[in-house]
Amino acid sequence: MINQLLMLLLLCPTGALVSDPILLREAGDAAFARIDYEEARKAYESALGEFPSDAELLWRLARVYVCMGEVAEEPRRGELFRKAEQYARACVSSSPGQAEGHTWLAGSLGYIAYYSSTGRQVALVREILEETNRALALDPGSDAAYSIRGSTYRALGKVGWVERQFAALFLGSLPDGGFEEGEEALKKAIAIAPGIMRHWYELGVLYIDWGKKEEARAALTEAQKLPVLVAIDRPRLEKTREYLRDLEGER
Repeated sequence: MINQLLMLLLLCPTGALVSDPILLREAGDAAFARIDYEEARKAYESALGEFPSDAELLWRLARVYVCMGEVAEEPRRGELFRKAEQYARACVSSSPGQAEGHTWLAGSLGYIAYYSSTGRQVALVREILEETNRALALDPGSDAAYSIRGSTYRALGKVGWVERQFAALFLGSLPDGGFEEGEEALKKAIAIAPGIMRHWYELGVLYIDWGKKEEARAALTEAQKLPVLVAIDRPRLEKTREYLRDLEGER
């Protein structure tokens, strides 16, 4: 009934969306929860036309573009992540005190790093950690910021001593930290939001990279119990099951 009322409020007699930014944002949130990212994007961008500097809209657009990019085909993925970065930077510029802007800037940069040169990756890692620091200073309960931070430290944990020396010599030193810091961050994310598949999955993969198979098995077992809340959770669930089969075969 509430959803039907919302749609009636949003639709004028010709079927076009009215320009009520609050209703559009609520419609975008409802579409996002349904994993209908295209409808969420349209609603948020329509609202942004009325309030182009609204931080609540800007970080939501960064988030939805990240989520779209996670499941898009190449070469569109890179374009979507760059769009997410643009919206996140606009949010940070408009409202530096909005924690979500820093969180989703870090999230977009994590994906952009995959498409970047080695030298650019080093700079991006530093920026990702700085942005998650800012997000957590503003909102210590941000499980997303902790999770992104944990994934970044997992990546750092896979960088060997020789590679770090090369980076320090030619590209500028990589940040300190690795598997232990990643584990700590991901466990904090789980403590805040234990029902999010990503947190358990990333912890499990971290343990695989770290060579801790029993811990990996326990974390991934928890991950596979959790519901699909975002589009990337579907392939993530399949990968979780694949990891668990491999770990079972190694016993």
